[in-house]
Amino acid sequence: MSETTLDHLLGGKVQLRQSARGYRAGMDAVLLAASLAAKPGELLVEFGCGPGAALLCAAQRMATSSFLGIEIDPQAVTLANENIAANQLGERVRVREGDIAAPLAPLKAQQVFFNPPYFDDPASLRLPKAEKQRAWLAGDVPLADWIRAAAGVLEPKGRVSLIHRADALGEILAALAPRFGSVAIRPVHPRAERPAKRVLVTARLGGKAPLVILPPLLLHDESDAAHTPQADAIMRGQALIAMDV
Repeated sequence: MSETTLDHLLGGKVQLRQSARGYRAGMDAVLLAASLAAKPGELLVEFGCGPGAALLCAAQRMATSSFLGIEIDPQAVTLANENIAANQLGERVRVREGDIAAPLAPLKAQQVFFNPPYFDDPASLRLPKAEKQRAWLAGDVPLADWIRAAAGVLEPKGRVSLIHRADALGEILAALAPRFGSVAIRPVHPRAERPAKRVLVTARLGGKAPLVILPPLLLHDESDAAHTPQADAIMRGQALIAMDV
């Protein structure tokens, strides 16, 4: 096992041991988890859960739901299982090693969520460090395959949720179009005057409602605070991101 660090999310409500040199979970995982909503008893599956950041943040506040993480990296699976135990969530959260590009049957769930791998600056000629390339670059599994895999495990009217770069929105919508509808999009802007850098997207399998674009989430303002009051509350686990209209 490579060197790890112990970090805390949601204002200390979630402890997360993760690789010190490889991909490190951050704001995207917290935002994705805050955008989820579930009915009691639902099963939510995270594709590519890594050490469990989004999985654990979601499970920490959704006490009546169960969670399953699918992760291809065996070291990340080991870390995720350690983190589940450390956060005392073993009764409702589990992780298994698996490849979403392979059949996941007979798994069936009410929701699937993911933060698909991407390189944050696709125009750059410099790749991330070798330890991070697998998590940052889409590589062998295109985004359309993530969404196709989600359709394969979701029950009718099941929900898929994801966070991605804003410039990938066209690709996201094209991948959703054949089977998903009732799409809701919330742009995430670094500041009010800056273009969105991320989008939170949710859709339903077989949904028929028209696409909606929700008001933006602003991460920073002109104050000296690290985040806007809304973003700060989300990062501390004190507020959610509504994705339903």
